Parts: sequence; C-alpha cells; structure tokens
Amino acid sequence: MTKRIPSRVQTIAIIGAGRLGTALALGLSERGYQIQTLIGRRVSNLKRAAALLDVPVQLLAVKDTDKFGVTDLVIVATPDDAITAVVNRLSRLKAASTVLHTSGALSSEVLSRLAAQGWAVGSIHPLLSVSDPVVGARSFKGAFWCVEGGRQAVGISRRLVRDLEGYSFSIKSTAKPLYHAAAVMTSGNVVALFDVAIEMLTKCGLKRSEARRVLLPLLESTVTNLTIKVPSKAMTGTFARGDLATVERHLNALSPKDLTDTRTLYRLLGERALTLAADNGLDREVVRRIRARLAR
Repeated sequence: MTKRIPSRVQTIAIIGAGRLGTALALGLSERGYQIQTLIGRRVSNLKRAAALLDVPVQLLAVKDTDKFGVTDLVIVATPDDAITAVVNRLSRLKAASTVLHTSGALSSEVLSRLAAQGWAVGSIHPLLSVSDPVVGARSFKGAFWCVEGGRQAVGISRRLVRDLEGYSFSIKSTAKPLYHAAAVMTSGNVVALFDVAIEMLTKCGLKRSEARRVLLPLLESTVTNLTIKVPSKAMTGTFARGDLATVERHLNALSPKDLTDTRTLYRLLGERALTLAADNGLDREVVRRIRARLAR
C-alpha cells in the first residue's frame, strides 16, 4: 500500500493503548498519519503498541497526559468510565484542533467541558469486534463506523473512516446508548449465546472444543444467510417451520433445574423467532399454539 499524508489531520495522540487504541494506531499509521503520542495506564501495553508501530512515538503514563505536545487530533480510546478523568486532564491543555472518543454508548456530550474551551468534539465507534489489535487494524477495511458530534469533528471522523477504507454513518447523539445496545446484541450477546449452546452440547457428551468446532459452521451459514436475506427470510429451523412437537421436545430437554436459565433464553428468543416466522407467512393458528406452549 502506498502511503499518502492526509490533509488537515497529520499528527495524532491516542489515549488508551488497549486493543482498539492500538488497532487505530496501526491502521492510521499505515495510511500515512503520524502517531505522535501514545498514552496509557500500563507501561507493558504502551511498549507493545509501540513495538507494533515500529516508528518513533512518545509514550506517556496517564498521569502525564498534560505533558504531550500539541497535535491535530486526540483520540480517547479508554474504557467509558475513564473518559471523564481524561477530559479533566485534557482541560489543562491549550485546546488542540479536535478530540474524538471511541465509546459506543456515550455521545460527544461527555466531552462538553473541552468543547467549552474551544476543542472540536465528537465520537467515532467501529461496528467491529476487536479482540486483537493487528487483526482489528486489518478489519477496518469495509467496516461501518458510527460518528457524531460537532460539524468539524464529524467531518474529520468521516475522513479518518474513508482513509481506513470504511463507511461512516451518523445518528442522533441521544440515541448512542440504544445504538450501542444493538451492537452488544449483535456481537457480545451472540458470543454469550454461542457459549450457552456449547454448554448444552457438553451435556450431550461432547468436549467444549468439539462442541465449538461443530457449531461454528452452523453459525457461519447463518451469517451468510443474513448477508443475502432479511431476518424473516434468513431464519430456518423449528420456529420457521412451526414445528410444535419439536418445541415440546426442546422444552422437555431443557427442564432440568441446572438448565433453568437456558430454558428462559430459549423461550424468550423463541417468541421473537415466532414473530419473524409469522412475518414470513407461518399459519397464525400454529403461531398461537407454539406461543401458548412457550408461555407455560
């Protein structure tokens, strides 16, 4: 890839050298941005991120946040509950051009103290599951990013996303918590549900590693279906067919006391699956009977 220096924003300081912060440092550096400073709580994370970057970069502990030089952009990639403390430290500095945070649940309102001091403020959040910074940096290509905030900050955010070869969209600032809850449902909660399925198969006699291996292709085929069809058309299986007898067997299998929580999940998700099946034309009487069985 040929590097090009982007206009307007050239130097960047990133606060938070965890998985996302490091992935952003890698991705933006590869596209010609100068990562000037990395700031974090753990020296080990900072050194690991700097080693991955393999370019000169200033490393600072969080307590020294007010010691880094002026940059075009500051990206706050810390956990949500640390952002307020970061804002307090940044407020001691002369206003830089722009500050963006990467929280999915918080809006740019959390940066209002900095906005009052002249900073352009906003948020930029990738709809990605970043469990490894190197893989995460590669995943930015083609990803969707939610950006919001002031006009200047949103403009810069969109430019960053374009340079990372992703796609940006915006929502109302007040909708950030609901937006993020949707992201959790799609990613974190799906992982949790997958873990429940693994546990169910261990009760059938499989090892956890075997259960994971046999379930992954099923999950992948479902994702493939969702890329080409709306949910009501993508859904297959018991509820899509309206198979009451099979639902009965499932509920009976989930009747042991140690599966109470799993049975509750099955019933709640089954209700939603029935709604999708009804939207897809499943007989209303069949829907009624299965729904009544789930409610017992």
